[in-house]
Amino acid sequence: MKTINGIVPVMLTPFAADQRIDYPALAKLIDWYLEKGVDALFAVCQSSEMQFLSLEERVELARFVVQRVNGRIPVIASGHISDDIEAQKAELLAMAQTGIDALVLVTNHLDPRNEGSDVFYAVLNTLLETLPASLPLGLYECPAPYRRLLTDDEFTWCANSGRFVVLKDVSCDLPTVERRVRLAQGTPLNVINANAAIAWPAILAGSQGFSGVFTNFHPELYSWLWREGKNQRALADELAIFLSLGAVSETLGYPKNAKIYHQRLGTFDSITCRVNKDDVLNKYWGLTVILDQIRAGTEQWRQRIVG
Repeated sequence: MKTINGIVPVMLTPFAADQRIDYPALAKLIDWYLEKGVDALFAVCQSSEMQFLSLEERVELARFVVQRVNGRIPVIASGHISDDIEAQKAELLAMAQTGIDALVLVTNHLDPRNEGSDVFYAVLNTLLETLPASLPLGLYECPAPYRRLLTDDEFTWCANSGRFVVLKDVSCDLPTVERRVRLAQGTPLNVINANAAIAWPAILAGSQGFSGVFTNFHPELYSWLWREGKNQRALADELAIFLSLGAVSETLGYPKNAKIYHQRLGTFDSITCRVNKDDVLNKYWGLTVILDQIRAGTEQWRQRIVG
């Protein structure tokens, strides 16, 4: 079983102008992540526009990432976007055959109408009985269609089950991260925070890395924070402020703004999104300048931490 920790980008899905997945661009993106020193990849998730991908596309996408990575780092993926339990079984079993290192369950599909723990446990146990016992699992508090946070009892049950190796924590709340880290002690479950505003204090509190959307802009800075921050606290404290402020621009048309960023880097040819049809550069005045500043600031920080 591979350990899932460190910096885990939530992968973008590049599309060509005809809306098909652009696999040459995806190969470039994977290589870019690897060059930046990331520790694992989350291949099919909300940033991947998974709610707008067919099951065939989701499976093909995960399989391509696994093959391109070729064992260099772990690859995890979600698979289910349905609420119907039989559809979830089919989606998850298909994704389980792609060679991924962990299959990630989305918490809002374990309790689709937010009815509480009884429904959560019933759906979860049905899926656990369906999935191969040897397959490591993860949990993801995906914000869409609604953010279904785990209760402490649910979290503890999952941790103690021995089936789960990673939680992408979307509580965006440091006390919750701290509490979950304590609850997970002695179990295989790693808590990985997804919120940039608390990325550094969460790492100091025991979060086993970071898996937020700005791993699509400067994963190497988060990687330094994860690996070296505790040895250079003053510099890490300063870097954390830049990372937090930069991540505020997530609200300005993500994931299309990230695709524009990668088009400028030469990773993507197209900025086509299925989830966002807006002309974000016109909709969000100043976005062009902000993206330029993020790129310039990233380079300045890269030179500081390398030097």
